[in-house]
Amino acid sequence: MSEKTKGILLCAAIAVPSYLLVKFLPALSVIGAPVIAIIAGMVITRFIAKDNFKSGIAFTSKKILQTAVVLLGFGLNLSTICKVGASSIPIILSTIGTSLIISFVLCKALKIGRNQAVLIGVGSSICGGSAIAATAPVIDADDEEIAQAISVIFLFNVIAALIFPTLGGILGMSNEGFGLFAGTAVNDTSSVTAAASTWDVMHSTGGSVMEYATIVKLTRTLAIIPITLVLAIYEMKRRQKAAAAAGDGEEAVMNFSFKRAFPMFILYFLLASIVTTVLTTVLSGAALGVATEAFSIFKEISRFFIVMAMSAIGLNTDIVKLVKTGGKPILLGFVCWVCIAIVSVLMQMTTGLL
Repeated sequence: MSEKTKGILLCAAIAVPSYLLVKFLPALSVIGAPVIAIIAGMVITRFIAKDNFKSGIAFTSKKILQTAVVLLGFGLNLSTICKVGASSIPIILSTIGTSLIISFVLCKALKIGRNQAVLIGVGSSICGGSAIAATAPVIDADDEEIAQAISVIFLFNVIAALIFPTLGGILGMSNEGFGLFAGTAVNDTSSVTAAASTWDVMHSTGGSVMEYATIVKLTRTLAIIPITLVLAIYEMKRRQKAAAAAGDGEEAVMNFSFKRAFPMFILYFLLASIVTTVLTTVLSGAALGVATEAFSIFKEISRFFIVMAMSAIGLNTDIVKLVKTGGKPILLGFVCWVCIAIVSVLMQMTTGLL
């Protein structure tokens, strides 16, 4: 058996129980299968000869991760999201802008690694692990940087899922208001649904808040596309300048390929979303009309592939080093998290929703 095959199978062996644990024990959804897989990978890598699995682990953490992002596009109906999520767009843009600005400022002030700051910024403002998964290949982040960002996002996801329903009640939010708050101020989709479903139980809404919050969250997810494209262009220009400064001259700059720098998997992600939209909306009254549920298999595969990729990232992560260097990234994540929540509430007050 090749090294590559063994590495992929090792990642799958970690991913399967991590995925099934959350599937059959809903209480663990607050933690999430990706985080369980990362932790398991970090522990297992202390006891195995990783060189025997190296190429397979690398393939899983890069290619399978990109495939997961593409498949995620099949869960997004652009028409429905734009229609239902239109009212949330000002708040979404405000929270995303707030997080990215804070990440930029604190990256300089705290001397945090640029990649870590970018990953935590987009993870906090857009959609947690999915945004980190989409952004990491574009900025060429390594596995430790990805694991650090995922861990920070996870920490504040758990806190948000636990305290936001009570906080929303104290602030006197309506059902719609809390759905908007959860959808814009909680990072990861699993934690958004956990917080919103808790609110549904507390206020006997019959699940309407969770549905609303999820649509708001999916609207946020669309920001992956412009953010990653901007980052790709920025990376291209940064590498051109670095090549020129290193004395490689015009030849090195001219040899830099925009096609290689462009995140093609993001284009495929967008195409998947368009396919979903056309088949479920444009052709809904025709013989070719397809029910949204037909794409659920792609979403499930995407979730599993993300868990597989996170297990690979865990296997490539030195947990001792991660703990020692985690203070500043956690502070960055905390400031982003608090400010996003505050901006979400203030924007609701400004627009008269609260």
